[in-house]
Amino acid sequence: MDIQHLNVKFFVEHPEVVDLDPFLTIFNRWIQEQVCDDLLIDVADYRHVVAGPGVVLIGHQANYSLDNTDNRSGFLYNRKARLDGSVQDRLRQAVRSALLACRRLEEDPLLQGALRFSGQEVRVLINDRLIAPNTEAMLLALQPELHAFFDGLYGGAEYTISHPSDPRERFTVHVQASAPFDITTLLDAVNIP
Repeated sequence: MDIQHLNVKFFVEHPEVVDLDPFLTIFNRWIQEQVCDDLLIDVADYRHVVAGPGVVLIGHQANYSLDNTDNRSGFLYNRKARLDGSVQDRLRQAVRSALLACRRLEEDPLLQGALRFSGQEVRVLINDRLIAPNTEAMLLALQPELHAFFDGLYGGAEYTISHPSDPRERFTVHVQASAPFDITTLLDAVNIP
């Protein structure tokens, strides 16, 4: 299965404390320091858009943003470039990239520890309607891959996968663990091959 263009979003624990202003400075610093495994290019400011993309760091292979789509604040990793490997490899790469960025933000001195991400809930979206139509058949085809990946990520803890089935939307699954997980624990799990 040639699933590409994965998006992964981890949600902010306390969205009421999120101030998007510092992210302009933080993401511009990321460009200067080239902190990601990607060529970082520019920062786009969408703070004026209600329930929108927030502040977006544009990279050559992926975009990174503090996103507020659907009025749910979180960090969104949006893989734009094709990636070789299996579906498991692509899931691992996208989730790992999102988790690394979340940890980097949690530790950023400009935010003074005010921002925390929950590992208990994650949204995975395939940003390609041709490859992955939002259908039950697509969900059934991907379920073994999703379960294999999230079984490993959550270390055997219980979780649920839900799938909004509106065919007009992009293929999306919401994964909700039964217990809290912090970003560091998940990052350790995703680094295990």
